[in-house]
Amino acid sequence: MPVEFLGIAATNDGSETTARSGAAFDKDYTLRLARAHEDHGWDRVLFAYGSGSPDPAPAAAYVAARLDRLQLLLAHRPNVSYPTYAAKTFATLDQISEGRLTVHFITGGNDHEQGREGDTLTKDERYARTREYIQIVKKVWTTREPFDHEGEHYRFHDFVSDVFPVRRPRPDVSFGGSSPAAYAAGGAEADIYCLWGEPLEETAQQIEAVNAAARAAGRTDAPRIQVAFRPIIAPTEELAWEKAHRTLGAIRRRREAAPARHVRGGVTQTSAPQNTGSQRLIAIAEAGERYDRALWTPTAAATGGAGNSNALVGTPETVAQALLDYHDLGVDILSARGYDLLDDAVDFGRHVIPLVREEVAKRDAARAAAHPVSEPRQSAAAVRG
Repeated sequence: MPVEFLGIAATNDGSETTARSGAAFDKDYTLRLARAHEDHGWDRVLFAYGSGSPDPAPAAAYVAARLDRLQLLLAHRPNVSYPTYAAKTFATLDQISEGRLTVHFITGGNDHEQGREGDTLTKDERYARTREYIQIVKKVWTTREPFDHEGEHYRFHDFVSDVFPVRRPRPDVSFGGSSPAAYAAGGAEADIYCLWGEPLEETAQQIEAVNAAARAAGRTDAPRIQVAFRPIIAPTEELAWEKAHRTLGAIRRRREAAPARHVRGGVTQTSAPQNTGSQRLIAIAEAGERYDRALWTPTAAATGGAGNSNALVGTPETVAQALLDYHDLGVDILSARGYDLLDDAVDFGRHVIPLVREEVAKRDAARAAAHPVSEPRQSAAAVRG
């Protein structure tokens, strides 16, 4: 099973450990970071979404027009635009990138963060809306004749788009979440299902929940699985753990100094997270600091379970083996983001990605040799043609 790597397309150099040095949208840094990913073996980068952050769609277009190979994962919240409008935006961006777009739909797990842009629906209502939204976007991407829609959240008549994606039949849809409502919506609609890094046992349980939801929705396939980590690597184990503890100290100092509204993930320093994914991360951190080969939870605890926050700590070889453990579970997209966004992207690309790719290629070749596939027979139509 092939493996892909997802990095981050941040629009400035700020992180949980360091305040940004310039504007929220620093176009030179944005391009430099994206180019570092393209030049060091990454497959795609995520353009994330925040209520007060730069709009990720034009940032993605800016990068797409300047780089040739890097694929784009665009995060989008359904509450911020009508699905017909969004579908045209995505199709236009896919044209600009010549078919390199995947769209990640965010339902939203924090009522306060959603309310900043006027979203007052409950969590379950948001998931129902997201599912309807994705269905409309897919139809706009693939329908050449005008159509009507009468749904719970959206109603329109006689709509047809004049711009379509390059990718056929459509760009992939990415989705995430750890609640039953998330599994149901993503299991039904997603091509890629995204999870935050948890211990192997819990990750396997989540994968099965996603697959069960896909079966319940009548699918004969299942979403591809993506899992996200914060790698902390160094030439030796001792140096890696020293770096990990320095990083943890920097996270704590930055969190204590930052205004609550600027804390990443929309969770204040005193509030408990509302979303199931963050609740799971906190529970796992409370149960233990280290799991499996290299998973380390204090970084998640220090951020209040904010988003992708569990670390993988060790040498490049240790971290690569840890990632391969997840690949063995059926994870074929590995998301990684360091705390020094640019330098860590380069180091991970140089020292970890080649190790994982080499081992995956060896395993795939061994499986192919053990189970050779005979040449497919030509169809009758092909023979006649």
